[in-house]
Amino acid sequence: MSEKTFVVDADSHWCEHPELFTRLAPEKYKDRVPHVEEVDGERMWVFDGQPMGRFSAGGVIARDGSKSPSGPALEEWTIDQIHEGAYDPKVRLEVLDSLGIDAQVIFPSTIGLGGQDLAFVKDETLRRLTIELYNDAQAQIQADSNNRLLPLPLMPAWSVDTCVAEAKRVAGLGARGVNMTSDPDDLGAPDLASPEWDPLWATCVEHQLPVHFHIGASVTGMTFYGRYPWPSHQRNVRLAIGGTLLFIGNARVVTNLILSGMFDRHPDLAMVSVESGCGWIPFILETLDYEMSENAPDELRQMKKMPSEYFKSNLYATLWFENNFNRLADLIETVGEDRILFETDFPHPTCLYPDPIERFEKKMAVFPEEVRKKIFGENARKLYRL
Repeated sequence: MSEKTFVVDADSHWCEHPELFTRLAPEKYKDRVPHVEEVDGERMWVFDGQPMGRFSAGGVIARDGSKSPSGPALEEWTIDQIHEGAYDPKVRLEVLDSLGIDAQVIFPSTIGLGGQDLAFVKDETLRRLTIELYNDAQAQIQADSNNRLLPLPLMPAWSVDTCVAEAKRVAGLGARGVNMTSDPDDLGAPDLASPEWDPLWATCVEHQLPVHFHIGASVTGMTFYGRYPWPSHQRNVRLAIGGTLLFIGNARVVTNLILSGMFDRHPDLAMVSVESGCGWIPFILETLDYEMSENAPDELRQMKKMPSEYFKSNLYATLWFENNFNRLADLIETVGEDRILFETDFPHPTCLYPDPIERFEKKMAVFPEEVRKKIFGENARKLYRL
């Protein structure tokens, strides 16, 4: 790869330290913010007395740098077994340096991939405080790293007005995007196709905040994940099935976004389908055109463009493991070389670690250098204003 190639990893994760929130919270809230305690013999995340889910390290890269099978690591490792770069920003920068990565976008793990698990307490003040504590900490990490680490702030998706206020606040802290659940209606808010969300989209356009939808970033998404595999499969096979269909699950998100009309109302709005891969996109776009022409021709005539054309103007997707060069070429033709971002998924089960650049470079060898540079980092450089 050219020495001048700028590399941005558009999808990686924190594995949240059990003391993440208690270290940040004011004294009177320390026993109410998310923390880890033993419940019925199991270590659990607990938020204001309510168990949120089982606590584990949430990644597969060990302290010594080795990569382990998903099942035992995801479900059994403690924070002392996971790689320190999974939760320590200073060590994460060392990982980036060792891999040849210039900047990295970072998402949560065990508090919900879209932060959705932080919405299920009744105390509005407490849940908003918790979101703000998290977002303030991420803004400080970004600043301390000189914008090499871009951990995206979470949106309080139970309320449109609260989301607008928080988006404006984090923009003032230097955020380069926001992380949103794909199903705020799970939390009592309108679904994202509703024009009630227009104030948030207008705010994101004004402040140049691309909106990110990670796979599994909703209660609905993770419910599907739990039901995708048949129960009689072995544990690791169930993980593989769930992971495979989570990728395709974001087709549901992209389809709903495109047909919502939001991109006609907000033509400069940028959104990212995160950790979903890209191979399914040409098929879904072709399908949208066909299904709308067959089943909703009147509604199709009201759209300013064909459904398939909105990806090139408003959407991005991340790419890492796919090897079918013919499909990749079709992807470039259909989606556009400006809409694809490179990712590693460190330190999650499907990550390209320990040699992501070398592995991805082989896939990109079939494309001209200009296209390779765009996908490796120039598209992300522009999107995140680096």
